[in-house]
Amino acid sequence: MDKILEAVVMSSYPNNVKQGLVRRVIEAAKQPMDSEQCWSMLELSTKLYLTGDTKYKREIGKEVLEVYGHYHPEEFEEFFNVRFLLSLLQEGYGPLGKRSHYVLDYIQLGLQFVLESPSANSIFSLLRIEVLRKVCERPSPKQCAKISKLLTQHPQCIPTGKHQLLFCQQLIRCIGQFQCVSEGEEEIMEFLEQVNKVSGLLQRIWRTQSSAILPSLKELFTIISSTEEQEAPSNALASVVQFVPLELMDGVIRNLTNDDSITDVQMMMAIGRMIDWVSWPLGKNIDKWIIALLKGLAAVKKFSILIEVTLSKIEKVFSKLLYPIVREGALSVLQYMLLSFQHSHEAFHLLLPHIPRLVASLKKEDSNSATSSLEQLAELIHCMFFRFSGFPDLYEPVLEAVKALPIPNEDRIKHLLGQNAWTSQKNELACFYPRLASKSETGKIGLINLGNTCYMNSIIQSLFMASDFRHSVLNLTEGNSQPLMTKLQWLFAFLEHSQRPAISPESFLSASWPPWFTPGAQQDCSEYLKYLLDRLHEEEKTGKRIYQKLKESSLMSQAVEHHYLNKTLIEKMFGGKMMTKIRCLKCLNVSSREEAFTDLSLAFPPSDRSVHGSTPMRPVEEIGPQFIEPPENAGQLMGSSWIQRKAPMASDHAAPSVLVETLGIQEPGEAANPIRGSDVGVDAAKDPLSTFGEQECAPKDSRSVPDLINYFLSPERLTAENQYHCEKCASLQDAEKVAELTEGPHYLILTLLRFSFDPRTMKRKKILDNVSIPVVLKLPILVAPEETEEVCRPGKDGAVPGSGFVTVVYDLCSVVVHSGISSESGHYYCYSRECTDTVPNMQPQDGVPKPASDKQLDFEIQWYLFNDTRVSFSSFESVSNVTSFFPKDTAYVLFYRQRPGRQSCLLHEALAEAGRLHGEPSLHKDLMEAISKDNILFLQVTPGCGPICF
Repeated sequence: MDKILEAVVMSSYPNNVKQGLVRRVIEAAKQPMDSEQCWSMLELSTKLYLTGDTKYKREIGKEVLEVYGHYHPEEFEEFFNVRFLLSLLQEGYGPLGKRSHYVLDYIQLGLQFVLESPSANSIFSLLRIEVLRKVCERPSPKQCAKISKLLTQHPQCIPTGKHQLLFCQQLIRCIGQFQCVSEGEEEIMEFLEQVNKVSGLLQRIWRTQSSAILPSLKELFTIISSTEEQEAPSNALASVVQFVPLELMDGVIRNLTNDDSITDVQMMMAIGRMIDWVSWPLGKNIDKWIIALLKGLAAVKKFSILIEVTLSKIEKVFSKLLYPIVREGALSVLQYMLLSFQHSHEAFHLLLPHIPRLVASLKKEDSNSATSSLEQLAELIHCMFFRFSGFPDLYEPVLEAVKALPIPNEDRIKHLLGQNAWTSQKNELACFYPRLASKSETGKIGLINLGNTCYMNSIIQSLFMASDFRHSVLNLTEGNSQPLMTKLQWLFAFLEHSQRPAISPESFLSASWPPWFTPGAQQDCSEYLKYLLDRLHEEEKTGKRIYQKLKESSLMSQAVEHHYLNKTLIEKMFGGKMMTKIRCLKCLNVSSREEAFTDLSLAFPPSDRSVHGSTPMRPVEEIGPQFIEPPENAGQLMGSSWIQRKAPMASDHAAPSVLVETLGIQEPGEAANPIRGSDVGVDAAKDPLSTFGEQECAPKDSRSVPDLINYFLSPERLTAENQYHCEKCASLQDAEKVAELTEGPHYLILTLLRFSFDPRTMKRKKILDNVSIPVVLKLPILVAPEETEEVCRPGKDGAVPGSGFVTVVYDLCSVVVHSGISSESGHYYCYSRECTDTVPNMQPQDGVPKPASDKQLDFEIQWYLFNDTRVSFSSFESVSNVTSFFPKDTAYVLFYRQRPGRQSCLLHEALAEAGRLHGEPSLHKDLMEAISKDNILFLQVTPGCGPICF
């Protein structure tokens, strides 16, 4: 019968004819027959099954084997013996070089007919050994899947005892070498199915023998942490982790992260390869294991590993959001990586070029998965905007891409940012600053954020860019007894000459730290600036001078010389004077007091008051090209100067709008009405606190810096609880108070009082008003009558005949921006430029530097954006428009520099003379050597060189 079957199968008859003949042979096989005939038929069917060159021949072999196994069990058991199976497994079947690939399928087919036979246990014992040997030989994914299928159907063949543990470990090593050699869809699906069968076998073993799980995972970690492998292990290993019970996760992660035998390099390799598993389409809970290990590393402060892995892998994780099958897990890992990486903007900034394309792709996909992912991604992006503000040039394309998506509120953002951040109040990540290979293309140097110290960094950069102040500090002599100014000199010197991309101001921070500031918490940059200037002023005022006296002009009178030489550097650069006059409305007696100031703190008019309401005697003007700044909201509640101008109370009142010519304090004997030509308003509160509720949202009317200064200088009524005690009347009386500037500072500092206390919520909140910032500002200065005719440089300052005022012109040089809506949070950065009296890069004519025209001052001086370690080129247009793109990013502290004129001529001439004599500031020997040594150190060992601290 075997000859007949073989002849039929090998014949050239059509398959339907062959099938009919084969069917007759199979039916005959169901009848009793001798052992020799059975043996012959089993040999033929084995040959057809294992070496048949067509699927049809193998199917015939399979069908015959099943018939004989069912109807002739004794003969089948005798044929399907241990020796025969051992030969199949060790030597294969068929001619050399063409061994059959179906041996395991054949064994699985035959096992079902010998399960109850006496030889079954011997066969199982053989197979336990042989499958272990097979997996140790690292079979292909297809063969591994066949072994898994065999053992899943016949678990009696799974190795036991110690061999079972070894089998699991070796099976994991097999998976680690799996590779899909084809990119075709069918081949990929077949590969995934094969991997799933192998990992499914591990799951079956672990269910019955949980003691094998931890050793298996240890083997897995050994594979992925290896630094010797030339080829990375397969991502198919992700299929193993998905079957590990989640209740074991904490213990496994704790053991790994506390194992001292695992080096940082090995751990970095392992977590990096695990993150690659997000691309595995069949994995379940893979994201949970990755995040758990990241958290475990953070718990033991392995920050260097986390930083390196995050920066190297985050772009790859982000790219997986394009694929729906792995999107959910990839998004979970991405969220954790970004929300935990809060000490630096680097990780988020790596994604910025890719975000618009991904958002466009997800919108086009238009699926539930894409919609959900878009909303979560937008929420994540706004969290990063909130945490790492100050990059408007980088964020504008991203903001445009997500502008139509929901924006989370601040509470939600703070909740997300507070969940998984590595940073803490102890600032354990201060030493991990952004990796910068070289200085910014601007040539400027950044400052490292030491943990919410952006308020200090922005102030230091603004002071550094005040070139006259910087040159004066750098020219100070060695050996002075003013430690804080000396530290500032060193800090400025390194900002000027270091080759590092950023330096750490740690030493200066500790020296200039206001004692009431909370370490690690966000602070008010204006408050810090006032404290810093006050400290520097008091240090010098007590006789500890640290600067060379500016060469006095031969034109100086002794009185003027004495006046300037008795001023401290802070007074010379930032000090101004203001006359406060109070007139009793009953007896018309006027009392006056002159106060010194280093900044003007500008309150916002009440919302019900006209932007251009009452004005001072000489209103402030803005000149030159105007770029209107859209919704502004910056700064914070100011501290105090040496003599703080007290903010008016809610009951204070200001006069309504009047003509400039008729506004001012009346002389005695005039009409009792305090303001000529106008009725007095009694309900225009000058205190922003009382109007916070209306100003929390941007009002319709746009305000400008001149509006706020005019409001500051406008008369105010002292009535009711704020009545003035008149010495002449010897009683409390209604009065009118007015402030007039009597001396303009060289650098005018303006603080916009954007933070106020809301009694309803008992919190300080931010006033979001539109404020336009003029690039050039005209400030009225009150002078003595005999001085109005003196002009140091004709045509520069204008004195209004009979008014007692001269106009002083100021150029904008720095803008400190606050990003956020709370004084206790947010971020500071600054825009700055160096305003000088000469045109940059222009040759002097006849030895005299050429003065800069208005237009040149406005457009030819380069603006820079300083944001902690990052420094980039910018423009005044960016300064003006930042709030239109980022409504929470608003100007807070403004620095203006006075142009040469009557009031400033002596100081300007002294500065110019010092510049001609000395050129660039000459640093003392110790400072020059320190800079030189640090530059050499940095240039020689840049990769491992830590930040220098000041």
